[in-house]
Amino acid sequence: MEGRRRFILKGATLAAATAATAVNAPNVIAQPKFQWRLSTTWPPALDVLQGGAQRFARMVDEMSSGRLKIQVFAAGELMPAFGCFDAASQGTIEAFNAAPYYWAGKEPALQWFSAVPFSFNPQAQMAWYIHGDGLKLWEEIYAAFNLVPRPGASTGVQMAGWFRKKINTTADYKGLKMRIPGLGGKVVAKAGGTVVLTPGGEIYTALERGTIDSTEWVGPHDDMKLGLHNAAKYYYYPGWHEPGTTGEYSFNKKAYDALPTDLKRILDYACQSMQVYTFMEYEAKNFIALQKLKTDFKGKVELVAFSNAILKDLKKISDDVIKEESEKSPQARKVYASVKKFETALNDWRLISEAAYHAQVASL
Repeated sequence: MEGRRRFILKGATLAAATAATAVNAPNVIAQPKFQWRLSTTWPPALDVLQGGAQRFARMVDEMSSGRLKIQVFAAGELMPAFGCFDAASQGTIEAFNAAPYYWAGKEPALQWFSAVPFSFNPQAQMAWYIHGDGLKLWEEIYAAFNLVPRPGASTGVQMAGWFRKKINTTADYKGLKMRIPGLGGKVVAKAGGTVVLTPGGEIYTALERGTIDSTEWVGPHDDMKLGLHNAAKYYYYPGWHEPGTTGEYSFNKKAYDALPTDLKRILDYACQSMQVYTFMEYEAKNFIALQKLKTDFKGKVELVAFSNAILKDLKKISDDVIKEESEKSPQARKVYASVKKFETALNDWRLISEAAYHAQVASL
């Protein structure tokens, strides 16, 4: 008798569990699925940047259990490299991966969201975005374009670029045709150069044919992927113009707002993950590429440090340019003030932490 009661109780428990599953099943089945398209400004050869966009899409797919799938297109596959901003703004695509200083013609303030010459290193820029006013200000600006921005890949401190001729003084910038975007490009222009904004996939041809005299991109790994070491001999450092460059993953606002909260958070945290992951990937791959340049291309490529005199001149020009650019729109004034305030406060800490550490270790 006792065994029969246990059997009945066990059966009742199983029936209740089955009923609960049946009740909840429609909720699971009813969860909507989304298919997005994302276009980048990167050529397929760039395994860190274009590969990062593909990694981002896989991450979102896995974390959402397939509820949000993102199809990634390299520059030129779905549209021209610089067509992605307008396409996402208008809702033709749902997302793009680029660098905000490419859109300075739409709003001057956007230059500060990629890199500020002689300013933020990668860590400081991330801190400004996440714990300062950076992301809030960026969201305010992109709202006018029906976009939701998120910080993307961090490239770290960049190289100053490839030059077909040596730069011995600041005067050598006069008449120089250089591919360089953002505030750094404005500095080169004020120094007498002619600035050209060329997509990554077209830089090698322009440099090799002499359409431009010099170019910057990122660092040894990416620059060799683009073949720039075969088109110019002199490789200058440090990257005064981009000491901590950040890219972007930006989304059409209507498409983003239509997502349930959990998918929005998946996108947000996937972006943060890519910011850190890519920064570390560049650190790991750049030193390997640098050694290759030094050994395999010895005599063909010359690593050159800018003189203190040139850097001092560029810093002075940079200060003037940044102030001038900040007066071009109300948003630029707000962003400039925010960066300046955050950087000033942060420097007190950096001088006795990271800067002090590197200075003291170098003297040992």
